Amino acid sequence: MTGPSTTPTDGNLVEEFEAALAWWNAAGVDQDFSDDATDWLAEPEPASAPSANAAPPAIKKKVAPPPPPPPKIGGEKDSWPTDLAGFQHWWVNNSSIDEGGAFPVIGPAGDAGAQLMVIVAEPEESDVETLLSGPHGNLLAGMMRAANISAGEIYTASVLRRHTPMPDWQALTSSGIGDLTLHHVKLAAPKRILTFGRNIPPLFGNDTAQGGAILQNVNHEGRSIPSMGVGSLSDLLRSAGRRQRFWQRWLEWTE
Repeated sequence: MTGPSTTPTDGNLVEEFEAALAWWNAAGVDQDFSDDATDWLAEPEPASAPSANAAPPAIKKKVAPPPPPPPKIGGEKDSWPTDLAGFQHWWVNNSSIDEGGAFPVIGPAGDAGAQLMVIVAEPEESDVETLLSGPHGNLLAGMMRAANISAGEIYTASVLRRHTPMPDWQALTSSGIGDLTLHHVKLAAPKRILTFGRNIPPLFGNDTAQGGAILQNVNHEGRSIPSMGVGSLSDLLRSAGRRQRFWQRWLEWTE
């Protein structure tokens, strides 16, 4: 069988090419062939070994996404009560302030504009209904009697609303416990502030490198309140020397 001529003619080249393909198809040639022999049963050649000087293949490390920011204690600031009575009720009943625990929630006590606001880190383990109703509270009451300050002139509050063994203060600070405490101070509007606990001054911007007992003023939203920060009441309860040093500092502070 003689194939069609492939010499170009004066006719349409596309039509001639299509006619040639049709002729080969009619002849039963519809595949591409090669004259080179291929051993289809041969074993595959092994992959060449990498050179001794070749760099090892790069290992892609999976980068974990950054952890989400911790939820804000008490929710957004715009939702916080703006009056003291409303704040006290909200403090006791709002579940977003902490993650719960085995100990009861103890609310603050006192009136706005008190002569002295006493802030402790957390309620005593023995507190059930009233803040500072155990040994720490008895020590504080004795010191306040010696200072001629009645119970009615004191506003008592805690940074944490329930007794919490070994609290994570770094995480609490990141979650905004300091902002919540400052908001509480703003609503209570005391004449002076006395804090017990070395974790409290940093919440008010005090440099811990200077010592946890250094706290001159609490400055918030244009107001400056004279403040004094000391160690915990449990430290004072254990040491007569510390109680003596506290009393000397108190006299110097209140002159």
